[in-house]
Amino acid sequence: MNRLRSFLFHLSFFTSTFLYMLVMVPFLPLMPRRFMWKLIVLVWAHTTIFLLRTVAGVRMEVKGRENILPGPLLIAAKHQSAWETIALLPLFEDPAFILKRELMWIPLFGWYVAKARFIPIDRGARSAALKTMTERAQLEIAKGRQILIFPEGTRRPVGAPPSYKFGVAHLYGSLGAPCLPVALNSGLYWPRKGPLRPGTVRVEILPPIPANLPRGVFMARVERDIEAATARLVAQGRAELGEDPTGGAAEPPLERGSPAA
Repeated sequence: MNRLRSFLFHLSFFTSTFLYMLVMVPFLPLMPRRFMWKLIVLVWAHTTIFLLRTVAGVRMEVKGRENILPGPLLIAAKHQSAWETIALLPLFEDPAFILKRELMWIPLFGWYVAKARFIPIDRGARSAALKTMTERAQLEIAKGRQILIFPEGTRRPVGAPPSYKFGVAHLYGSLGAPCLPVALNSGLYWPRKGPLRPGTVRVEILPPIPANLPRGVFMARVERDIEAATARLVAQGRAELGEDPTGGAAEPPLERGSPAA
């Protein structure tokens, strides 16, 4: 059943995404960016969240919205799934995602990414990529936007050891803005491999980290805060899925009167 629901979701998701982008692309060149964001990006994100809930049975629960500060902000989010690249969009006023440059080359999709003024990064360029990313982020945050980065750079499987890159600390030190850590357990329900699983993705927006801390202090804190909250959310999700919170399969409950009861 999960495989069927997953197939139907992916079919409806890719079909609706393609048709929506195709219909709106003639209006893209003359459309103001903020209007495009509200009319196209947010509608697409909400449509996908609706499809996830109604077709795949994947719901969402967000805690900590009160921690979102107005104005310029660096958002550092855990990255386990494609889910957060969509579902986090409506939570913030005007975010600019930092993403891999190859996404800009996708026909139609790349045009919308460019119009949204997201920030592409060439992972192979190393120091040059870091410099370009920082300059672009400084321009966008000066306009009051929020910069959203996945500190580990790519999706990490649930339970994998953390692998935080220096780029988030460099960006934090260069922007002079507070950082908002975000924890989640989306990888349990929309894994990189395998079908989607019904359940509730939980997101926790953690208390902001003040600006201008020493980079080493910041790096240790952002990893500690995100990983501790993520571990708690993953354990909660595993329990709801009938799995051992440590990652193994949970034993089925014993019936009364059985020899071991």
